[in-house]
Amino acid sequence: MGKDLLERDLQRYDRQMLIPNWGRGGQLRLKNAIVTVAGTGGLGCPVSVYLAAAGVGHLLLLDNDCFELSNLNRQILGWEKDIGRPKTAAAQEKLHALNSDIEVEARQVEITATNVCDLIKRSDVVVDAMDNWRTRFILNQGCVDSGIPLVHAGIQGMNGQLTTIVPGRGPCLNCILPRAPPEVKAFPVVGVTPGLFAMLQVMETIKLIVGIGQPLVGKLLLFSGDDMSFSTVEVSRNPKCPVCMGA
Repeated sequence: MGKDLLERDLQRYDRQMLIPNWGRGGQLRLKNAIVTVAGTGGLGCPVSVYLAAAGVGHLLLLDNDCFELSNLNRQILGWEKDIGRPKTAAAQEKLHALNSDIEVEARQVEITATNVCDLIKRSDVVVDAMDNWRTRFILNQGCVDSGIPLVHAGIQGMNGQLTTIVPGRGPCLNCILPRAPPEVKAFPVVGVTPGLFAMLQVMETIKLIVGIGQPLVGKLLLFSGDDMSFSTVEVSRNPKCPVCMGA
């Protein structure tokens, strides 16, 4: 049985409920939503902060790493005191302090082809906040198999990309990138780039849950920080895609 809005919810989220077609109904959908944030790094930290601030009722954080000093230029839920701590535990602590009315579930776990469907099975939306392509494609397969929307972002340096995958409505990640880009152990990144794309991921996630706007299904948003340019390209299903079969 779903949760109802409380008086404190109406006060806390008053300004966002003024957005056309959001209202109490949209806020109630957020309160009863479960969003999985796969990765608690440069993307996942700000994603989690703004999902918590918006009142998503249940966040599931998945990550297997601990904070290192080299993470702190971009992974904003990791503070100096958290170096050596599991990322999910440190993030959970701060998110609870930000919004005590939501549930934050932290799981220190590696996402694999074997466990992905079990990990995400309760999710309304999965946010791909990973830093490696192998796990991104595992998430894509799991979301397609489970019929769960996936909001993907990838960044490098001052550039990035974003798309929203809704199984059955548009191309999956494998349709768009049939060959995974090469893995790079340490790629360049300044914190503002994942911060920017995290905000866009949260926007897409909220739109999916509340039911407003037009998510980036069948579209790939590209950004270059060199000249501050955004562009959007159409992407389509591959009828021979081994993951979604173009369905």
